[in-house]
Amino acid sequence: MRYLISILVLTFLAVGFAQDGEAVYSTNCVACHQATGDGLPGAFPNLNGNVSKIVVVEGGRDYLIKAVLFGMMGEITIAENTFNGAMPAWGSLSDEDIAGVLNYIVSSWEQELPEDFAEFTAEEVATARAEELNFDDVLALRNALVFGE
Repeated sequence: MRYLISILVLTFLAVGFAQDGEAVYSTNCVACHQATGDGLPGAFPNLNGNVSKIVVVEGGRDYLIKAVLFGMMGEITIAENTFNGAMPAWGSLSDEDIAGVLNYIVSSWEQELPEDFAEFTAEEVATARAEELNFDDVLALRNALVFGE
């Protein structure tokens, strides 16, 4: 019985420390990408309608995880809009929080996902975290995804 109570307490504590995706977004992402996910024209790119296009291409899930974990700096183009800035690395967030915020982003606003879309998991984030990439590495992943380089 003590064992069962210990497991329940630890589970409760673990769940309590992991924020839900919307809370993580509101705390860490909304200043740049806005509550609507539309970003700020010329300064910060939109997530709304864009992330759902990235997540379904080969390597897209992995890129999105790494963009949140390791950040990115440099010029990107989204729907003929060019941005040249930096996204900070959010590696200080837990694997659960990163999976949660990505799930929030892909399921919010006007995103269109296939019916068989699988939610991001903390295990995927942990695997990506082990790679220890830098801004340039993540930008290269993005450019390869979007531009076929």
